[in-house]
Amino acid sequence: MKYEMLYLIDSAVADEARDALIAKFEDIVKNLGGTVLSTDKWGVRKLAYPIQYKNDAFYVLMTFEAEGSAIKELDRIAGITENVMRRMITKAI
Repeated sequence: MKYEMLYLIDSAVADEARDALIAKFEDIVKNLGGTVLSTDKWGVRKLAYPIQYKNDAFYVLMTFEAEGSAIKELDRIAGITENVMRRMITKAI
């Protein structure tokens, strides 16, 4: 199945750490038997409402193919990763 994961990274994170975080999620998908089709870095954007007293975040959209069982693990890891403010995984059409 084809999925999309949109996640928000704290905008205060350094560029190197942010790139390492993006690479970490790509590696997780690959290690779970999936393939990353694309990773779009949208950059820093204003949030609709404050999250953790912050008004902006770095948006990343990752499109990938994986089994359904891999989605749970990816969501779990994203949920406990320190600088990820929000994440959402959806099926791509």
